[in-house]
Amino acid sequence: MARYSLNDFIAATGQQDRGEGLFELERDRMLEVNLDGNVWIKTGAMVAYCGTVKFTREGILEHGVGKLLKRSVTGEGTKLTRAAGQGTVYLADNGKKVTILRLDNEAIYVNGNDILAFEPQINWDIRLMRKVTAVLAGGLFNVKLEGSGMVAITTHYDPVTLIVKPGNPVTTDPNATVAWSGSLTPEFKTDISLKTFFGRGSGESIQMEFAGDGFVVIQPYEEVYLQAGS
Repeated sequence: MARYSLNDFIAATGQQDRGEGLFELERDRMLEVNLDGNVWIKTGAMVAYCGTVKFTREGILEHGVGKLLKRSVTGEGTKLTRAAGQGTVYLADNGKKVTILRLDNEAIYVNGNDILAFEPQINWDIRLMRKVTAVLAGGLFNVKLEGSGMVAITTHYDPVTLIVKPGNPVTTDPNATVAWSGSLTPEFKTDISLKTFFGRGSGESIQMEFAGDGFVVIQPYEEVYLQAGS
């Protein structure tokens, strides 16, 4: 058989069922959801599906007035869609790398823009980063995911996890910060002397400082967020 034939292409790129359960990495930049029930997915992330699946945008009051008020402040935050039914759903987000996490009665904070999907039993809540809202409006919210179940997040390129220990804080660029453990609460600080080296994505010298016991996930990319309402 001649090289580069159509059959070769189909064999090399065809969908593979690895039997890994609800969430599978079809490719490192595409998530396969083997649906038998429902999951929350990032609105606009569905690229294909097979089977009987219904997609419903999150109701404006579905999660209570508190989250509605937070959404109005954060310029909608992350928009979610419920995928329900039986079938296979394929998700991707601008070619970003997908990572699957299994929470076991644990909590993690994720930048709202980096959430791809999570199981419905996972409790979630939007958290505002009020101290620097004027600087990075539109990117200054994160979502706390808590409980037991599957979560899929995205990063530009390969993520790196930094361990935070008591007495050894970790300082990061907000635009490169993807997630952190539920035990940590970042503080924001400004260091004018670092302005030309740190925080280039925001154009400001704002940093996030994590102190305590936990971890922080960063990406080798500074994501610039649109201003709220733009």
